Amino acid sequence: MNVPLGDDYLLIKGKHSFCVVGRALARFPLCIETSRDEVVQRVEQGDLIAASAPEGGLIRPALMLIELVRTYRMPLVVMDRGHPGSARLQLIVSAGPMIHLSCAIERGTHPDQHLLCGSDELSGITLSGTDQGVLLAGLSAGISFEILERLPVTDFDLAQAERNQQL
Repeated sequence: MNVPLGDDYLLIKGKHSFCVVGRALARFPLCIETSRDEVVQRVEQGDLIAASAPEGGLIRPALMLIELVRTYRMPLVVMDRGHPGSARLQLIVSAGPMIHLSCAIERGTHPDQHLLCGSDELSGITLSGTDQGVLLAGLSAGISFEILERLPVTDFDLAQAERNQQL
């Protein structure tokens, strides 16, 4: 199912968890930081940025996390497998042209951006960027989705983000 999106968000929700998806509004380098390395991945306009909340919670922080990546170009931090902080991550983010939600990976420890930790109820969903929005596959019964309006970003915020990129 193809869902038109523009610069808004797609909220996918089950009974106990959710995933929010936004589209990259411009091309940019995404830095992925691990304990041993830094990987730079190119994000193309129209690629997806998704934030997953395996135990649910508030939606607004997930929207802010997406904006931190797509507007302010914040790097992603990936922990080593077995890191004790992994279990405390309430939100996990991933970016790329295609993202697959899986409950079989440890939160915050997977540097490959095509995989995103999700709950059991959202596991198996695949999100693919299209010219107009998001192609959803693997939705099971009881999973719903809706479009949410984009958080307001001021001209001051955008100017500051541009200055930070030039430093």
